[in-house]
Amino acid sequence: MQIAPNKVVSMHYTLTDETGETIDSSVGQDPLLFISGAQNIIEGLDNALQGKVTGDSLKVEVQAEEGYGPIHQELIQLVPRENFEGVDDIEVGMQFMAQTPGGQQPVTVIAIEEDGVMLDGNHPLAGKVLNFDVEIVEVRDATEEEIEHGHAHGEGGHQH
Repeated sequence: MQIAPNKVVSMHYTLTDETGETIDSSVGQDPLLFISGAQNIIEGLDNALQGKVTGDSLKVEVQAEEGYGPIHQELIQLVPRENFEGVDDIEVGMQFMAQTPGGQQPVTVIAIEEDGVMLDGNHPLAGKVLNFDVEIVEVRDATEEEIEHGHAHGEGGHQH
C-alpha cells in the first residue's frame, strides 16, 4: 500500500540540521504515527513521502518554506525586564508563554541586554533547512474515526 492522503503512516525518523546535528529522532522509541494529508507533519516531509511503501528508506531535505516557514523579524522584540516579575534568573534559551492579541504564544529568550530581554516568537526551526532520514514501518488505511478526529489512533498516535 502506498502513502497517500488518508493513509496512516508509521515511520522512524531522524531529523538533523544543516550541520548534521540531530534535532529529534524516533529511533529507540515507538515509530511516529500520522495521517498523510491531515497536516499532522510538516508539508515538505508529507509531500516527499507520497507513493512510498512499507520498508522504504529515504533522505528528505525540506526547505524552510515547506517546514516551519521563514523567520519573521516582527516576532523578535525587546521586552522590558519588569515584564518578568518573579523570575530571578533569565537565561538565553529559556522559553516563556507570552500573551499576544492572537492568544498564548511560546517565545524564546535569545539575548539579555541592558535595557531588556530579547524574545523570539518564531518556531525554533523557522528559517532552517531540515534533513530527515526516514524508514517507513507500515502504511494502512485510516479509519473513519481517525479521519474525523484528524489524527491516527493506536501506539504512537493520539488516543481518546
